[in-house]
Formats: sequence, structure tokens, C-alpha cells
Amino acid sequence: MTFLNSVFFICFASSLFPLLLAGPTLLFQGFNWESSNKQGGWYNSLMNQIPDLSSAGITHVWLPPPSQSAAPQGYLPGRLYDLSASNYGNQDELKTLIKAFHDKGIKCLADIVINHRTAEKQDDRGIWCIFEGGTPDDRLDWGPHFICKDDTQYSDGTGNPDTGERFDPAPDIDHLNPRVQKELSDWMNWLKAEIGFDGWRFDFVRGYAPSLTKVYMENTSPEFAVGENWGNLSYGSDGKPDYNKHRNELVQWVQNAGGAVTAFDFTTKGVLQAAVQGELWRMKDSNGKPPGMIGVLPGNAVTFIDNHDTGSTQNKWPFPSDKVMQGYAYILTHPGIPSVFYDHFFDWGLKDQIGKLAAIRARQGISPTSRVEIMAADSDLYVAKIDDNVIMKIGPKLDLGNLIPANFQVSTSGNDYSVWEKQP
Repeated sequence: MTFLNSVFFICFASSLFPLLLAGPTLLFQGFNWESSNKQGGWYNSLMNQIPDLSSAGITHVWLPPPSQSAAPQGYLPGRLYDLSASNYGNQDELKTLIKAFHDKGIKCLADIVINHRTAEKQDDRGIWCIFEGGTPDDRLDWGPHFICKDDTQYSDGTGNPDTGERFDPAPDIDHLNPRVQKELSDWMNWLKAEIGFDGWRFDFVRGYAPSLTKVYMENTSPEFAVGENWGNLSYGSDGKPDYNKHRNELVQWVQNAGGAVTAFDFTTKGVLQAAVQGELWRMKDSNGKPPGMIGVLPGNAVTFIDNHDTGSTQNKWPFPSDKVMQGYAYILTHPGIPSVFYDHFFDWGLKDQIGKLAAIRARQGISPTSRVEIMAADSDLYVAKIDDNVIMKIGPKLDLGNLIPANFQVSTSGNDYSVWEKQP
């Protein structure tokens, strides 16, 4: 299938699902790597932030993995139905939080960690491979034959081969097993019906085939879903990121996952955080479009500056800290579905600045598929016009010449960024 045919297929497939929302969509990651340590519980703490998030125009909040886990952050889940053993709070507190978000018109996404799973006890070999679902019956009560056969540390060799990348800290679950597909789908539908979740953030989707993400999408019909497909960004001879292969892999994953799911735009993050360090010419591809996934399939791209892995206390791939607002000026004015990180909004004191950019996005109706005209892309200056109504600039250069028409007025500005809106 050619690339253009792939894009057509995605657009067609997406019409079958309610995912690509017509109205403005603004995602918020509602936790960081330390949230599970919050005194009094994270769910209770987040209740206090809802008014600020509502005022900023947040439409969807991504909440942490809700189940019992061998690690406090939730990414080594075991008893999936046991939501009261979470370090973030108990099941009733989670339901209360979700209802409070819903009362403000904000949808909630569950962090779905299903590539791997931690066992409840050992088998007669002494291997940790007996799983407990967290219910009185046998739902999600699995044994070693539910583990991928090539995960030899845990498997008994009777499962199917792994369809994706290995995850060494815990057993890789055999998603080709029909019972696995059914019982995980039932659990996700229970999260919707009983707990109140509206959609999903799929963790580590590189761990299993995209066709399996398609299965879970079709079985659970989320209102919105996004996958974490974090692959290595290749670098050119200059040591800087090369965007094309990377973003096309994201597009291919979306297509193979059925076309309705979105993907975090790691390409835009990688190129943007290199570009703001004196190389803003990188923000224009060979076709004159944005170099990230938003330049080829913006309706399925979720842009972001940092998350609990790349930033927070893990700091695996952080955006330059003194240029974070340039990053938000870019993603909040450009196509794609922007995501705001908890740390930046609350802990870094950027709530007002981010809120002003979000208000412009909402006021001007900037959508995931808005048009972009790149007016300048030099080492020290990037200027773009969005939908003929908004012009934004990032970079230290102050002399813009005649780039900004007289009928555009500055709406907000900060250190090395400005946004203008067209006046009537």
C-alpha cells in the first residue's frame, strides 16, 4: 500500500469511529512520575485542580494506570480489577474524581498497560507466572500458557510467539490468545461502564502488533484513544534528528491499528526540541510543511512537550527547560491534538501563559487539521500562519520585517514567542 493510499485508508477508517473529534480537543496529562507518592492520595489532590483545568479549556485528561501494581507508578500491573490497591487512591476516590471531571465536561482516559503483567504467585517450577484478576471468579486468572512462548524467563513454551518488542521486567502477555483478547476487552469495557472512563492511552504499543490494538479499539469503542509508540529517532550526519522515516512509522502504526486511534507525535517533539536551540530551519520539511507527524497526518497526531517519562524526575528526553514556552506556542497554535503536561501547567507556574495560548486556539477554532503556511524558518526565527487567522513566532530574532500584516495584533507573548490574531 502506498503512503498516499495509506492516508486515504486512515481517513476512511476513521469515519467508522467516533475518535477524530470535530470540536477543539485539548489533552492534559494529569500526573507525573512522583504522583503516586502524594500524601492523602493523588486522586483526592487532583480534585482541587479541576477548576483551573476547566478554565484552560482542557477537554480530556489522561489519568495514571488505575490497577494494583508491583511498582507504585502503576506500570507493572497485576490484579487488573483491583483498583483499590493503587498508590494513587482507591476505586471510590477514582470514580468521584471522574464524575467531577465529567461535571465540568472533561473526558477521562485510562492508562492501559496490557503488554505485560506481573504475577500473583509462583507455579510448581518456582516461576512467577500465576496471575490473579482481582475478582472472586476466574476473570483474568491466567497461567504460564498465557505468556508469549519466546519469553522464556516466564513462559511454559505453549503460548504464541511475541508479536512485538520484548519487555524484560515482567511477563509478555500472549495477545493472540482469544481468551486474553476477550478478558482484557471485558475489563476495559468495565472501566468504561462501572468506573466512568471515556477512552484510553495505550502504553508501550510497540510490545504487540498494531493489529491487536485494532482488536481492542473495535471491542471497546473508546470516545478517544492515543498510543505510545516511542521509537528511536534516527539522526543525520550532523547529529540532529531526521524526521521522515520516524513520522512515517507512526503513520504506518495508526493505519495498521485500524486508522481510528491517534499516536503521540514523538517526531515533532524530537525535531522541535532540537530546533529551538538555534536551528529553527528544521521546522519546515522538503514540502514546506511541518516536519513531524502533524505534517502528514495531523488528525491522528497528539503533540506534546514532555511527559512522565521524557520529563518529570525520570528526565529521559527532556525539552530544553528554558524554551518550554516556545514549544507550547508551537503545539497550541498548530494542527494535531496538543497535550499539556501537569508539571509545566502547575509546578512550573506556566498556567497563565499556557492558558492564554489555549484560549487563542479555542477562540480561533484551530483544529487537528488546520492549515499551516510557514512564512519563515531560519536558524533564529520561525513564523507560521494558521487558518489565515493566527500568526505565531518563536525564536530570538526580533526584526520580523514586513512578515506581520497590519491587521494582525499581538494577543500574547513571552520569552522568544508571540502570537497575533487577525482583527476584523
